Amino acid sequence: MAAAGLSVPLHLLDRLDEALALTPSPAHAAEVGDVKAALAGARRAYDAGKLAAVVGGLPDLLASAQHAAERTGTPSSLVLLAACYDVATGALNKIGRRPASRITADRSSASSARSGSVAAMAASARALGIVLRHEGRPEIAERVTLQAAGRLEAAGLRTTVKAAVYVRMLCTCGYNAAQAGDRDRALELIGEAERVSRISRGGDGVSPQVTLYRVSVHWALGDAGTALHAGRGLRPEQFPTPERRGRLHTDLARAWWMWGKPEQTAHALLAAGQEAPSEVRDRPAIRAIAGELVARHPRVAGVGQLAAVLDRG
Repeated sequence: MAAAGLSVPLHLLDRLDEALALTPSPAHAAEVGDVKAALAGARRAYDAGKLAAVVGGLPDLLASAQHAAERTGTPSSLVLLAACYDVATGALNKIGRRPASRITADRSSASSARSGSVAAMAASARALGIVLRHEGRPEIAERVTLQAAGRLEAAGLRTTVKAAVYVRMLCTCGYNAAQAGDRDRALELIGEAERVSRISRGGDGVSPQVTLYRVSVHWALGDAGTALHAGRGLRPEQFPTPERRGRLHTDLARAWWMWGKPEQTAHALLAAGQEAPSEVRDRPAIRAIAGELVARHPRVAGVGQLAAVLDRG
């Protein structure tokens, strides 16, 4: 049976909670290569919006990664362990499992710190910042993420991977600042993310993902019209995965809802559900908007279809 409002079965959630309390023995003595392959599979499932598959595989993935890190003790194995916990944090955040996501974020931070990898520490800090923001602590989330971004910048952005991580950090910092109500800081940070994005892309414009963060920053600041204006040129085909395409539509839906446009909100949420149903059914904040839309505007075009999407959750 799935939890109310979730497509992730309760027995999978319970199994993961138990695994976080007492790490199980891996199904077999996994080599680092095996863990890398399993992590890649988890990321593909996450990108496809298949959260039940991600959550179902996490106990074995984390056990195998922990075993490999303990056995080898190499920096690369610790980076890999941190990355596995980052995927776990992302999935748990999506479905609103806040206490569990804090555990995985903390374990990622500890593993990446032991590895000595500045890039891994930045990824861990970004995940922790998202958890802190969802806990209602955007100010400390911004500080954690900014500190890690500063370390990454100081170490140099000589590779495209490091530059991409740095841009994502700036985007997250800007969004955290917006959630904290710090307008000037939020706009400064998203502007810097756009500047670095242009440079890292060889002058080929700003990454669509960065532009989507600008949408998020403006609606978080309470400016729905500016958010929708910022996102006017974004198209689903610019985003490579169902999860990202779904996120495009849910961010626009939030702005439409803030602006008091129920029909546009419904259409955006339906588009999100077509890309990745979990974006509508499993994310508590988005499901709350959808539920309120169904309750308050049952006769608006598209709302009946939206109610069916929620019922299937």
